[in-house]
Amino acid sequence: MYLKNKYIFEGRFGLERETMRVTSDGKMSASPHPFGESPYLDRDFCENQLELITPACDDIPSLMEAIQRLDSYSRKVLLSSDEYMWLCSNPPHIDSEDDIHIANFIGEKRYKREYRENLRKRYGKRLMLYSGIHFNFSFSERFLRSVCGSDADHKEFTNTLYFRLSKQVFRYSWLIVMLTAASPVYDLSLEKDGACGSGFDGFSSRRCGDKGYWNKFVPILDYTDLHTYVKSVNDYINNGTLFSAGELYLPVRLKPHGPNTLESLTENGVEHIELRMFDVNPLSPLGIFDTDLEFAHYFLLYLTNLPDFVFSPDLQETAVKNHKAAARYDLSEMKINGYDARDAALGILDDMCEYFGDFPNVLENIELQKSKIKENRRYCVEIYNRFKDDFQEKMLELSKTRR
Repeated sequence: MYLKNKYIFEGRFGLERETMRVTSDGKMSASPHPFGESPYLDRDFCENQLELITPACDDIPSLMEAIQRLDSYSRKVLLSSDEYMWLCSNPPHIDSEDDIHIANFIGEKRYKREYRENLRKRYGKRLMLYSGIHFNFSFSERFLRSVCGSDADHKEFTNTLYFRLSKQVFRYSWLIVMLTAASPVYDLSLEKDGACGSGFDGFSSRRCGDKGYWNKFVPILDYTDLHTYVKSVNDYINNGTLFSAGELYLPVRLKPHGPNTLESLTENGVEHIELRMFDVNPLSPLGIFDTDLEFAHYFLLYLTNLPDFVFSPDLQETAVKNHKAAARYDLSEMKINGYDARDAALGILDDMCEYFGDFPNVLENIELQKSKIKENRRYCVEIYNRFKDDFQEKMLELSKTRR
């Protein structure tokens, strides 16, 4: 239905890319964050986990230019201190957890430090070192106004549209994991102090699989509407199961206008949707390819057209199970909803081809995604073959050659 709208391909796009700062010998940097209070260059869990945050852009090419500018500037600053960006989701060698310094937020931002201390107590430091990429998307205001209609409540319509889309993204997040997973090899010190060498334990993406950062339970939320969703998250906080909404880890989040709080989400409404399942891809100089972001955009438009459904507890548990299953390396053993994962993926991609049949540029991108499945040309395969023998040294070499 929406595909006939002339504004459907418009939107606002943003990226948040996490990377570790490392020294010339491949150690995690112990120096303070060198970029001050820049809104575009922040820290994530630890002091040396640099997060590049683009402004909102009108299209994917502009978004890639924005991340390129931030990347180039950051590299230049880091190089002056003989430091580099570790362009991989799996961290570099860790001598011990004592070398992982929690981000040192002070003053008015002290609460960020306290939040990270709570994460440390519940999950340990190592689990927080996985880096990823978050893709932010919002429909254009012209599109929203054109489909909302003058008689409808614009805020309520927008909230409902994004809320229903978030359910679809959660349910089908496994497809993006399958197509973009890029962290099959890791340094053995990720599991034990003092360990050395390269590890592989059957994952194409450790951070998206069973050994990644997940809550210690499967959160079951009330997806009746945005208000019941927020209440169900607050229930976990009030009973102590979660210490804040930020601890809730799911593949997709709804972000509000104004402060990023549940109260703001309820009062001000949804501003954009955030996809959190992308690995940092060492095969791309910027950590992600534009074709994958373009596909994510088309996928969101496709999911918007799907009929709404009741997101029952069983379906929520299945969505998490499928997401983790798609982070396995061996396609032949991968099951989605009990079926062969390749058939499940190609079925959706074929349906997308039918949906976007009048748009050759979209079809070309979808065919590229199909080739990853049909010919097993997934990023994880090339990365495994390239880095399996010496992950630490080869990734360090790659980090140093990127300019």
